[in-house]
Amino acid sequence: MNELIIAGRKFSSRLFVGTGKYSGHDVMQKALESSGTEMVTVALRRVDFKNPADDILAYINRDKYLLLANTSGAKDAGQAVRLARMALAAGCIPWIKLEVTPDPRYLLPDPAETLKAAEILVKDGFTVLPYINADPVLAKRLQETGAAAVMPLGSPIGSNQGIRTKEQIAIIIEQATVPVVIDAGLGAPSHAAEAIEMGADAVLVNTAIAIANNPVMMASAFKMAVESAYLARKAGLASAKNTAEASGPLTGFLK
Repeated sequence: MNELIIAGRKFSSRLFVGTGKYSGHDVMQKALESSGTEMVTVALRRVDFKNPADDILAYINRDKYLLLANTSGAKDAGQAVRLARMALAAGCIPWIKLEVTPDPRYLLPDPAETLKAAEILVKDGFTVLPYINADPVLAKRLQETGAAAVMPLGSPIGSNQGIRTKEQIAIIIEQATVPVVIDAGLGAPSHAAEAIEMGADAVLVNTAIAIANNPVMMASAFKMAVESAYLARKAGLASAKNTAEASGPLTGFLK
């Protein structure tokens, strides 16, 4: 596959993987390996910076994966900025998946606070990948602010509903000047394939892999789905039609 470039860094894989909800760190490690991912997200609230040996970070090979710290749990811009700066002070690279979700039930991102935090973090020198609603206007504003990518949701986090925001995501992709990563709600490899076929540059998956009966096998399934969808898109997908069209001639020997 052609390489994906975000903030000047090249990625061969277009599947990014989260690290929550696994039954154990050993299972997570094997799933990451099976997925072929090169970018791994970790929620900063799950990191014990005072005892790194017992922390999830000890189980992630940072020479192999880009560690994308995640401000999950932040309820406003101030909390998100503090978490990002804490991660940097603890030795994480200045790449941040920016999440501001004040509503604990639906975990929908706050557009105003997300934009405010992005403006601050970009000025601080962070590479910011904001998680947003599928809002084309906000996506454009974030790009103008200096976000390295935009990450619109397909459906609510952990819902496994697939892409329920197709029309809005299509507009975001059309107007994008930075990579578009579909994040949240992708519950099956077919959902990830659909996102890539639509024109998304990458997808981020966590729950669907982590809670599978066999997370390692599911990670491999998502890897193959993303790769095949990207190849199909590059090859040129056939357009849908409202009428039938024979694949062979209807004349000849029948006459």
